[in-house]
Amino acid sequence: MTLKFIGTTSDDGDCPTLYEVEETGDIVVQGDKLTDPEHLEQLRDVKPSETFVVIPRELLTRFAPKE
Repeated sequence: MTLKFIGTTSDDGDCPTLYEVEETGDIVVQGDKLTDPEHLEQLRDVKPSETFVVIPRELLTRFAPKE
């Protein structure tokens, strides 16, 4: 898998960041892991292999692919 940097709203190299998987066009999100039990219990259909990250809306509106 080859990742291409798309963008970040971080000024100091800290996350969150978006990447594109060049082979598939899928998006990889880097961000702070959601760990609060009250928030996690609100999620549905969670597989053991999944994790969740919190990203600012601005990051998606600025850099998420429009296609």
